[in-house]
Amino acid sequence: MIDWDHLLNIMEEEAKKRNAPVYALEKDRDAFKILVSAMLSTRTRDEKTAKAVKKLFSRIKSAEDLEKLSEDEIAKLIRDVGFYRNKAKMLKKMARYLRGKEIPNNFEELIKIPGVGRKVANIVLSEAFNVDTIAVDTHVHRIANRLGIVRTKTPEETEKALKRIVPRRYWRRINKAFVGYGQVICRALKPRCDECKIASFCEYYRHTKR
Repeated sequence: MIDWDHLLNIMEEEAKKRNAPVYALEKDRDAFKILVSAMLSTRTRDEKTAKAVKKLFSRIKSAEDLEKLSEDEIAKLIRDVGFYRNKAKMLKKMARYLRGKEIPNNFEELIKIPGVGRKVANIVLSEAFNVDTIAVDTHVHRIANRLGIVRTKTPEETEKALKRIVPRRYWRRINKAFVGYGQVICRALKPRCDECKIASFCEYYRHTKR
């Protein structure tokens, strides 16, 4: 039986103590800013995302402002993130789609927005609208499988498996806790297993230390 409160507390404490980039991002409840940040964060380090978001929002405040910028202007503002030209194109499409609309607060409508997949939709739901959901990115997928909590092949499978296992009251904590821990301890390459305070719980650690 997993003590989720204990597990998440350790992960959060270690991530914050080691200055995990995910905890350095500005806290903002604006749904549009959260949406843009989540779209930019894909395959990009959080410190780079934060830099790009700051530059972009020095020029814009809304989807209407964003739509007025050309793709080249957007690309220059967000060039710190990976695949910035493709993301500039997607942000432009997103802004056009949202013309005159509010950011939707349900999953089905969110994923209709250009550039929005499951992870981005769930981040917006969780952070902007306080909806109990689990946003699964590569960190969450990797760590959940390393610990042996799930045995899944894709982030979508991981999301569904975690929702069956994790009590709902912890869902919104999963993403940031796992991402932060993945940035500073359970890294994709050269994980710091000898510094990990949950190693005794970890299936990956037990196998590698045989």
